[in-house]
This record gives sequence, structure tokens and C-alpha cells, in this order.
Amino acid sequence: MPPLVHDELCFGCGRANLFGLMLECSETGPGVVNGRGFIKQDHRGPERGSAHSGIVAAALTEAMALAGGLNTVPLAVTVGFIDSAAVGEFLELSAAVEEHTEDGIQVTASARSEGRLVARARGTYADRAG
Repeated sequence: MPPLVHDELCFGCGRANLFGLMLECSETGPGVVNGRGFIKQDHRGPERGSAHSGIVAAALTEAMALAGGLNTVPLAVTVGFIDSAAVGEFLELSAAVEEHTEDGIQVTASARSEGRLVARARGTYADRAG
């Protein structure tokens, strides 16, 4: 199954954006996405050897958007950070649609680095298809 991609230049999933995360995410079930992205030196935050928290948040936001469908856009996202993600390692992601409501699609996600849970997220996404 080919990886899900919004656009080739997308910061999160684009294959042509060399400065981006180049996430490799695939649908593993209805509304469920799993994947990973490599944390490069360019993604470093203020703590030596750790990814910037904004990079982790961007990865989670992207995974949730892919789980919701290629036409979804975030309305509200909350990220809870638990630990730091290591530079030079893969950030493992999982996201799943929890429910469809009048307000939009409710999605949750988690990120792991070196097997450790580093962040969880919850988001509401609008489906902009048609």
C-alpha cells in the first residue's frame, strides 16, 4: 500500500520537501494511520539532541489529518508532551478517528521515540471534500 500524501511539497508528508518531516504513513484500517518520520538535525530544539516540540506537534497534526482523510483540515488540536524525541531517531506515529460529530471528525494520535511515549494529541478536523 503506498504512503498517504497530501501534496508532494507538504511539510509533513511531502516527499519533495527536503526540509520537511517526510512522514511515511499508511492506512492500517478504516480511519487508522501508522507511520514514522526521521528527526533530522534541522528539527532540533533548544535541548541538545532533542527535537523541537513544534516538530513533534506538526507530526501529530499531520498523522491525525491523514487518519481523518486527505481533505481534512484542523479546527482545534491539543498536544500533551510527556518526554522529548531524540534527534537522529525515527518518530513513530499512530492516529485514529474516534468519532464523527456535528463539529467535525474527532481524532487522537500518539508519538513514540526510541520506544518511549513522547506525546499524545487530540484534534477536531473539518472534512473539506466537496
